[in-house]
This record gives sequence, C-alpha cells and structure tokens, in this order.
Amino acid sequence: MSVRPVVLAVISMLLSGAAAAQERLEAFPSRSIKIVVPFPAGGPSDVLARMIGAKMSEDWGQTVVVENRPGANTVLGAQQVAKATPDGYTLLMAIDSTLTMNQYLYRTPQLLIVNTASKVNSVNDLIAKAKAQPRKLNYGAGTITTKLTGYLFNKAAGIETELVPYNGSAEVTQGLLTRSVDFSFDGPSASLSLIQSGQFRVLAKFDPRPFPPVPDLPLITAEVPGLDEITVWLGLVAPRGTPAGIIDKLATEVAKVLADPAIKAKADASGLYPVTNTPAEFAAFIRSEAQRWSTVVKATGMKYD
Repeated sequence: MSVRPVVLAVISMLLSGAAAAQERLEAFPSRSIKIVVPFPAGGPSDVLARMIGAKMSEDWGQTVVVENRPGANTVLGAQQVAKATPDGYTLLMAIDSTLTMNQYLYRTPQLLIVNTASKVNSVNDLIAKAKAQPRKLNYGAGTITTKLTGYLFNKAAGIETELVPYNGSAEVTQGLLTRSVDFSFDGPSASLSLIQSGQFRVLAKFDPRPFPPVPDLPLITAEVPGLDEITVWLGLVAPRGTPAGIIDKLATEVAKVLADPAIKAKADASGLYPVTNTPAEFAAFIRSEAQRWSTVVKATGMKYD
C-alpha cells in the first residue's frame, strides 16, 4: 500500500513535464531567434540566413537576428551554437566544412573565376600560364572546401599554384578585384554583381546545374580530366538535444519559406538553390562527403586556422 502514492506521484510528475513540454512547443517561438553565421557578412551563408530570417520574422512575428561569428573555419560559430540551450532559439547556418545534420540542404555552385583585366580567357589559358610559371600564380579561397578544391585542381591539371587563404567569400572577392590573387574558387553570391558587370570572368563551373549569368559556361570536368564535380552546401542546424517537436516546427517553417516564389527567385538570382532531403538522406550525403574530403585533407596536410 505504501508504494501506490509514490507511483502516482511519479506519474503525476511525468504528466506535468509532458504538459509543460507541449506548452513550450505551442508557444514557440515566443521570443527572438538567433541565426549564427560562421562567416563575415556578404557571403552565401550570410545571404541565405538573412533571406530565411526575414521571412521567418514576418511569418512568426518575432525578431530573427543574424549574428556573424567568423573564425577558425566556422569552428567558433559552431561551438557557440553547440553550447547554446537546445530550445530552438539559437541556430547555425552551417557550411559543408562544418559537421551538420538537418533535413534541409542549400547548394551553391562553385566557380573558377578570374579578373577580366587578366589575359586568361579559358581554363586552358590558365593551365598554360601556370605551367609556364610554376608557383608564380596564386588563388584565393575562403573555406576548407574551396581551399582543397585548389589542391585537387593543381593535381588534376599538373600545375603548381599557391593558396592565398581568406576568411569568407567577401574577402575572396575583394582579393580578386584588387588582383591580389590571379584566380579564385568560390560561389557566386559575393561576386555576382562583378560577374554581371563584366569585371570578373568565370572560366568554369564545378557541377552541371545552369548558371544563368553565363549560360554557356563549361563544366570543369570537361576542361580538366580527372577532376570531380564539387558542390558547396549549407544547412540550417540546431544544437543537439533540441526537442523533436521544435525541430519539426522549424522544419515546417523553413519548407514554407523555401516554397515562397519570391524567396526562391531571390535565392536563385544569388546562386543559391534550395534542395529538400529527409534526415536519413542528408545523413548519408554527409557520410559520403566526409569520406571523400577526409582523404584529401590527409593528402594535403591542411589544418584549421
């Protein structure tokens, strides 16, 4: 007989906890949400976070703050979010070089770009120039993926060019604009206006999707045999332990945002192409990417800043 009140008390506590959790879910979001971008302003992750944040704020009536937290190749921003309370109010716009797990994936084309003031008009021109001047040409890159792309490009083309590391796309674009670097590997978001104005020349793209500003752009795999297609991707993620109900609510909202014709048009115009995946599909994608890049990282000996 003495056990019964204890059992009832435990059941009562469980029901009370479940009711509180349901209440928190129904109230979410009841205050501002922060999206941490692990890069300076102006890059693809920043552009995308602000697009999504503005629409989320409009739909939910809560402020969505985008905080730029660059450093250590996204590690500083990722650590900040990982340590945050897992309640859905702190999110990370993670890039491919950051360990991520979510059901939404955003892909941006990677491009090989030169300043139009140079006399390099094609990939073959660039390779020929690099072979004639070993280790004299340099390239700008702002993420681990684009830096490693330079290594793969050098290896496949049989050339030696030097990496000039930058902290994000905005800095890469500035470096190419001032001709501090001879060419760059990057997405189009920060450099799109310069491509459209004719100040930058795109020599090739790294995946077969159309790039409307340069409709006849060649695929890098056709120009450099042995070089694989490469896509830069971004994912909106939450800290481990965030309740499934809140994750579902965020996912539903993000899906709604991506389905908005105005958002899609704006994203496409910026070279950002939304793609939806199930968590299992995205997990498999991440595993395959991790395996692919781990081999390259070991070969280069490249380390985080």
